[in-house]
Amino acid sequence: MELTLGFSPCPNDTFIFDALIHHKIDTEGLTFKVVYEDVETLNQNAFQSILDITKLSYHAYAYAVDNYILLDAGSALGFGVGPLLISKKGIDPESDKNLKVGIPGKYTTANFLLGVAFPGLQNKQEMLFSDIENALLNEKIDLGLIIHENRFTYQDKGLKKIIDLGDFWEKKTGCPIPLGGIVMKRSLPEDVIQKVNRVLRRSVDFAFQNPKSGLNFIRSHAQEMSVEVMYKHIELYVNKYSVDLGDDGKHAIKLLFDTAVQSGIIPAVNKELFLTQS
Repeated sequence: MELTLGFSPCPNDTFIFDALIHHKIDTEGLTFKVVYEDVETLNQNAFQSILDITKLSYHAYAYAVDNYILLDAGSALGFGVGPLLISKKGIDPESDKNLKVGIPGKYTTANFLLGVAFPGLQNKQEMLFSDIENALLNEKIDLGLIIHENRFTYQDKGLKKIIDLGDFWEKKTGCPIPLGGIVMKRSLPEDVIQKVNRVLRRSVDFAFQNPKSGLNFIRSHAQEMSVEVMYKHIELYVNKYSVDLGDDGKHAIKLLFDTAVQSGIIPAVNKELFLTQS
């Protein structure tokens, strides 16, 4: 059986999915047609139920939950992994409500955190996450919300950190920040969903046990990154929650959703968020 699968070309995703798509593990008869997109494009695709399986932002999951169920493996949660708000000069984000902020997408978890921390910042410009640093350098925006590998490169370009929004969330809640997860269409047969859940965990386990196995594949999709930065990126975003959400991970996700609903950032969610393992 072939399933469509979408994830980003970022090292954490290619690290996780390498063994699965290249059949380095037992995929239980499944094959995958892969689509590589940035996270906001994946979010938009999920709203239209285009792919069978997809990576998406947890913020976006609130708008796709009727059609998709969250798998236990493949998520990016953790401490010290949050998005950064940066600028070319030192700027107080609360000094001017008209400050123009470059964001990597309306439905990213990064934008959700920005809304919780600085609700007054409403002058937002959506752009590809990899374009935000240059937009700041060219003074097209005043503040930039960066994710992924850009947290390792912004200082080299003379840009300054204003706040780590992951650190803000951790201090506010004591929980890891849920960034993105892997979801699958609820309409697919239950046995297929359970099979993908098993195979995905197998792929993550293989990656941890053989971290250099997918080096060429990961490097072929990485943007302007040395191998050292590439693996720093992986170490930051791939951890125990990527193997299995567990009770702590699920609690953090539920808290994120409850906070977003209370803040009016997302509508009330009436579907079960998590897969029941059989």
